[in-house]
Amino acid sequence: MAKNSEIEAKIILPQKTYQQLCDNFTIKSNFDQENYYFDTADSSLKNMQISCRIRIFNNYAEQTLKIPSKIAKQTNFHAATELTDTLTLTEAQEMINSGQQHIPVTFGKTGGHFLIEHLGQNCELYLQTFSKTHRILAYGPQNCELTFDDTVYPDGYEDYELEIENPKISLISDVLNLLKKEYVIKQSPANTNQAKIKRAFEHRARI
Repeated sequence: MAKNSEIEAKIILPQKTYQQLCDNFTIKSNFDQENYYFDTADSSLKNMQISCRIRIFNNYAEQTLKIPSKIAKQTNFHAATELTDTLTLTEAQEMINSGQQHIPVTFGKTGGHFLIEHLGQNCELYLQTFSKTHRILAYGPQNCELTFDDTVYPDGYEDYELEIENPKISLISDVLNLLKKEYVIKQSPANTNQAKIKRAFEHRARI
């Protein structure tokens, strides 16, 4: 289990700007991931502003709860506490297959303990929506890692996003300001710090 405090800047970009960033920074790694989002029948997690997901990678999977952090109220960045448990591909696929058949699933491990503590012993989760992301990790200015995401949603909608995650808020600010100036990136409430789960719900199709 990993408990991680996530602080990041997130900006949805025009495709042209996204491609410029991908071309201009040295790539550390790139990979595909599938993101499956769950909630209770009465949207308890959404009402608590908690996102619940399973991610599938090439040779492993993970379940994560993202819980709002008070830091977000003190900064202009997205902040959350993440509870992440590793799953085998078989475990994850069985849960997703159940979800696709509208069969409720339960989370085990650390995430499951959190859900039981806050929602009760019989916390049943239903698959709500999903997305598929091609993620690029790149070496950014001041040795700050940059993340470039190309994500497709169930209805075919596609978007492009820059993420800058770092425990040093001042470094995020410096790098973000540098990139905004150099690539003429315009921020607005509509393109800034928007969670992927929100877009996955907006662009979902029937599971």
